[in-house]
Amino acid sequence: MNQFSRSELLLGKEAMEKLRNARVAIFGIGGVGGFVVEALVRCGITRFDLIDDDKVCLTNLNRQIIATTKTIGRYKVEVMKDRILEINPKAEVAMYQCFFTKETADRFDFSLYNYVVDAIDTVSGKIELVMRCQEKNVPVISCMGAGNKLDPTRFEVADIYQTSVCPLAKVMRKELAARGVRKLKVVYSKEPAIKPLEGTEGNCYSDWICPPGTDRKCTAKRQIPGSVSFVPSVAGLIIAGEVIKDIAGLTL
Repeated sequence: MNQFSRSELLLGKEAMEKLRNARVAIFGIGGVGGFVVEALVRCGITRFDLIDDDKVCLTNLNRQIIATTKTIGRYKVEVMKDRILEINPKAEVAMYQCFFTKETADRFDFSLYNYVVDAIDTVSGKIELVMRCQEKNVPVISCMGAGNKLDPTRFEVADIYQTSVCPLAKVMRKELAARGVRKLKVVYSKEPAIKPLEGTEGNCYSDWICPPGTDRKCTAKRQIPGSVSFVPSVAGLIIAGEVIKDIAGLTL
């Protein structure tokens, strides 16, 4: 018996072996990406590449699994690595404290990955990531908009060209079609986005919240999205399920 015995009862030994040997890269260790990693390591994945340039912030405590009062100010990739090793000390974890862009993309050898998870929040980064994966024929799954939503039951798994409602998915459809990308597995929500309330006290625009040394701050964004604990987490767990099923070759 081992820590994955209960998983093996459902997945079988062959599938667990495939998971154990797989290497997965997760780009973005936030509200979505953190839960992706959490589910993957608890399902038997042992080799991870974690990519994120951000530090845990006070405003992350409401939804990110790595965010506690003790981790505020620490790099997210470092905190996530510690959590992985507490669950499975035999895991291998590579950390990249950087923001994924066209300029930093050459730091990564995509041919090493069995699967890539896109949980970043910029269109340019998402497109570059998809193009790099397509070039190396690496499976990738991309998360569309999870902010400003309250209904976790509205998430669906689909090809990008079968999506609707989600504004981010609309932009991605147009940009990927222009680049000749014919398919992309995504998790998206059909729930119309809710407009964040204005005039709230203690928000990122009126109060300093980001930890010292944070290069990219929320206030640099045109609009800071609202988010809760039970929406991005569900998107992350759905993504993890797709990764597990694809790597293990499961048909459900």
